[in-house]
Amino acid sequence: MTDTLAHFIGGERVSADAVEESRNPSNTNDVVAKLPRGGEAEVNAAVAAAKQAFPAWSDASPELRSDLLDKVGDTILKRREELGR
Repeated sequence: MTDTLAHFIGGERVSADAVEESRNPSNTNDVVAKLPRGGEAEVNAAVAAAKQAFPAWSDASPELRSDLLDKVGDTILKRREELGR
């Protein structure tokens, strides 16, 4: 099964016009994922989203930032099998 991935920009999944294939290094006939090859539009959208998010993030307390990063870490650990594939 081949996963089709997307960028995550401004809280939304975003595809791109160009797609690249990620292949299994031990069997190069096996396409394990298709991923968007971002271009100028995707970079500009990501930069704009980051600039928009910066004021709220920079005003957040260290405790809130720590809590959010802990949650991200927990989510990564819970999804480690899926992410590893």
